[in-house]
Order: sequence, then structure tokens, then C-alpha cells
Amino acid sequence: AGVEVVAPPVQMTPVWRFGPLRPVRLSLNAAGLLGRLIAKRPQIVHCFLPASYVVGAPVALLARTPNCLMSRRSLNIYQHKWPLVRWLEGRLHGRMTAILGNSKPVVRELLEDEGCPPGRVGLIYNGIDTARFTGRAPDSDVRSELGIAPDCFTAVIVANLIPYKGHMDLLDALAAIRDRLPRPWKVFCVGRDDGILNQLQMHALRSGISDMIEFLGERTDVPRLLAAADIGILCSHQEGFSNAILEGMAAGLPMVVTDVGGNAEAVAHGETGIVVPAQDAPALGEAILTLASDPELRRRYGEQARARIEERFSIERCVANYDRLYSALLEGKAVSELDGIRAADFGLEYPACAESAALPAR
Repeated sequence: AGVEVVAPPVQMTPVWRFGPLRPVRLSLNAAGLLGRLIAKRPQIVHCFLPASYVVGAPVALLARTPNCLMSRRSLNIYQHKWPLVRWLEGRLHGRMTAILGNSKPVVRELLEDEGCPPGRVGLIYNGIDTARFTGRAPDSDVRSELGIAPDCFTAVIVANLIPYKGHMDLLDALAAIRDRLPRPWKVFCVGRDDGILNQLQMHALRSGISDMIEFLGERTDVPRLLAAADIGILCSHQEGFSNAILEGMAAGLPMVVTDVGGNAEAVAHGETGIVVPAQDAPALGEAILTLASDPELRRRYGEQARARIEERFSIERCVANYDRLYSALLEGKAVSELDGIRAADFGLEYPACAESAALPAR
């Protein structure tokens, strides 16, 4: 598309990522960014994620960039661990031309918890390339590679092995319903081990379900794995807005998800899947059992899930929204003037905190 991609001067190798060299890396990269902004004089600098924000936004302001933007793509739980980051972000919010979230809970925190100027706050959902997900593969293809029988009920969870992703809840849920699930059945866990794999394997063994649980680690063929499954699961305790859910839906899978972050905005409960409370293993188990026991319900939910992705969460729609946002800001408009992006269109702008939509002083 003619977009130049530039890496930071100092890459995040293990030597530079942790310990005493980390501040040096951040300082060198901030200096490199400042030099580039002064040389290129861009009209917009858009910072995604906390590290980019607390390093990149001050540099952009120092370079007198006309439009500085921030995108929050997770809940602000990380601020509890890093109070200095919360303080820095709070100082920066009022200087931003636009502040974006990718789900209603994320935007609600920006408005209610962090006091961001409502007229500058908007929501743009994630988008995915639906062409990568073409539906269920033949049993003789992916299923045979994984040793899955044609009549085996198969579920998949795509999430790194991190405690807040809820894998332990999933094992408890499966242990409770193991004798009521259609036989045979399998659950594939796809994702990087962040230190809890052995704990999960031992728990599965003690629960008597280790033969039905397979940990596949990191994979580069996730679309093929989704195509071979009957349902998708994401049982996180916290999320911003999960691409793993969107990808499962794009593959035509009915999803069982927990009601955190934007999960319930992606999955329409009772239409494209089932939404259950977080950290509620019995509810999670019953939801899985409902779909496992009803192939026709799975088919209907899966078809509606794919249609919902194409209508609301395609990469084309996501890119078009960013294009509209940038074009409008260059014309001097405010986020509050943009239909389908402004917080008010999602029921998230409150009269009690309404203020002028005027842009920050240059």
C-alpha cells in the first residue's frame, strides 16, 4: 500500500528487554523517534498500547505534531501494577486529539475511571481478514493429521497459557461434564506456554481428562485448526477485545466465551454462541455441553457467527473507520462529529461528564 514501515533503532532482544538496559533502550528509541518526527513532520502520530503511549506521545508532543492519538486495546488493570504509568497516561489524556478504545468496557474506563474528554473519545472495533477463514476442512485433512476421528466432538481454545486466560476453569468445567459429553471428544489448547503448562497438565491428569486434552503450543496454522473444530472457547478473566474470538467466528464456529471486555459485543448470546460469567466453571461446562449435544444448533450459530463477522468486524470495515478518522482530523473535525466512531453512538457519552468537543491547544 506504499506505507513505509520503520523499526526502532534498538530492537527488543532479551538483553535489552529487561534489567538495567531497558531504560537505555527506551531512551535511545525515543531519541530515534524524535529525530524521525522532526525530519518527516507528520500530521498525525497514533500510539497503540501503553508503552507506545508513555514513550511515543511525549515525543510527538515535543516534536509539535498537530494531531496526537492514543488507542487503548485492553482494560486498565495493568495500571494497578504500574501506578506511575497511570499517572503519566492521566497527564497525557488531555493533550490528545483523539482517544480510542476497541470495546465498550475499554471506552467506559477511559471516560468514567480516567476522566478522558468525552468529545475526543471514540470506539473502533478490531477487524480481521475473513478470507483467511474458509470454514470446516475435510475430515481427511486436518483431522487426520491430529488423529481426530470423523465422529469426535472437538473444541479448540486459542490463548497463550497465562493464568488470566482461564484454562484452569476450562479443565474444571470439562471434568464436571466429561461423562455427559458425546464420545469421543477432544479439546485442543493452542498457545505459548507462559509458565503454567505443567500445572495444567497435572490438573488434567488428576481430573481424569488428560487423554482428551492436548496442548499444541504455538502454531502458525490456526485457521486450519479452527476449521477442524466443532466449537471455539475463550474463557478469559479479562480482555480488551479478542481477535481469537473473531477468528473462531470467521471460521464458522459457535463460540463459548466469558462476559469480560468486549467478548459479549463480538458474540451475540443465543445467536452466534453462548456468553457465560467469568470464573464460573459450572456455567462454562453447561454451555459447552449444550453445543456438544446439538449439532444443528452448532451449525446455525456457526453460520450466523460468520455473517456477523463479515458485517461488523471485517478488516475492510476497520480500515475504513481509521481512514475516516484520520481524514476528519486533518480537516479539523473532532471525534464527536464522526458517526459510528464517537462514544455517544455506543451509549457511552454521559451528560454528567459532557464537555466541549474543542480540540486541545496546538
